[in-house]
Amino acid sequence: MTSTLPAAPGIDTTRSPARALVCRACSARYPLAAQHACYECFGPLEVDYDTAALATVTRERIEAGPNSIWRYADLLPAGQDPDTRVTLDPGLTPLVSAPHLAAELGLTGPLWVKDDSANPTHSFKDRVVSVALTAARALGFTRYACASTGNLANSVAAHAARAGVPSVVFIPGDLEQGKVVTTAVYGGDLVAVDGSYDDVNRLCGELVETDDFEDTAFVNVNVRPYYAEGSKTLGYEVAEQLGWRIPAQVVIPMASGELLTKIDKAFTELVEIGLVEAPAGGWRVFGAQSAGCNPIATALHADSDTIVPVKPTGIAKSLNIGDPAAGLYALEAVRRTGGWMEYADDDEIRAGIRLLARTTGVFAETAGGVTVAVLRKLVESGRLDPTAETVVFNTGEGLKTLDAVAAQVGPTHRIKPSLRAARDADLLT
Repeated sequence: MTSTLPAAPGIDTTRSPARALVCRACSARYPLAAQHACYECFGPLEVDYDTAALATVTRERIEAGPNSIWRYADLLPAGQDPDTRVTLDPGLTPLVSAPHLAAELGLTGPLWVKDDSANPTHSFKDRVVSVALTAARALGFTRYACASTGNLANSVAAHAARAGVPSVVFIPGDLEQGKVVTTAVYGGDLVAVDGSYDDVNRLCGELVETDDFEDTAFVNVNVRPYYAEGSKTLGYEVAEQLGWRIPAQVVIPMASGELLTKIDKAFTELVEIGLVEAPAGGWRVFGAQSAGCNPIATALHADSDTIVPVKPTGIAKSLNIGDPAAGLYALEAVRRTGGWMEYADDDEIRAGIRLLARTTGVFAETAGGVTVAVLRKLVESGRLDPTAETVVFNTGEGLKTLDAVAAQVGPTHRIKPSLRAARDADLLT
């Protein structure tokens, strides 16, 4: 993992364990700069670390840290100095025991829900944005931007507002109104694009190359390698919250596929540096997609490495990335660990949202409904071991996607304001 490549001026490698950007396809190495694709093969770049620096991290040092993702700062590419951070201090979200959900699905082993709706803007995106924008600040960027299916837009706009930095975020024009409002309220520029997320992302990829946007950090384009590393904190937290133990099975929603790969990377790093022991037989990684946008799962089911882009449909808009950038790497992680991928249609997603709420008190957005619906399918198909400890990830808040279940829920009784009316409705029995 070590490198002699020079760092960009703002990345302080005397404190950061990051040493280079490395191509995930051909292993070419580059300095720690604002670059997301390999000049040799156009493969995606990720942050590479000095293993000796990582190995100095102890459980005690982590546990003495702040109650946020920054307790893991010594395992991240930027933000070791608190004064340099651009952050809402996300993290340490609840790991909810779910025995009633387990019983309903036929699981006998421990089941947990990692509920990232408890983050400041109510999704896991606060983790990746805090890391990306902290790196962006170190690299000298003065405006923040993104292409988003909603949650990322919320987070970038909020981070920029907190930091006093201008923002411009780009979203598909048909995004859920809840996510539009919860982005626009922060006062930055919000650009609705007539097209899908993939159209929006393509536009942002073109904008980042123009002189007009040379001062702009697009968190999921030019500073994407740092952005992606923020997802690792979900894996770190789960292991710490379980008493420094990696669960035998995890079920993770997939859009680009990057969240799944980074949780798996977090577990690998924790084992490599000696903070945890791998469970007997290792851990297994399972991916969850919407039937309206399932190119990664489709490739796995076909035993193929060819991910065919699709035009997304369906209610799980936060997962609607038809051309997933990390799809091949998600396939690799699932195959290597002996996991699987499944997908759920809109009715199954709605049922998953309601089931999770009814059995755990967690109200998930549509992505969480996908994950629970897929969990059910994995149990029913025998792909997932019902006796093994399992963690499922809810990545966002149900209040952002009320339309998904609004027609299915409501008052169970309607009465006059009198005791007699309450008795006639059998409410006193």
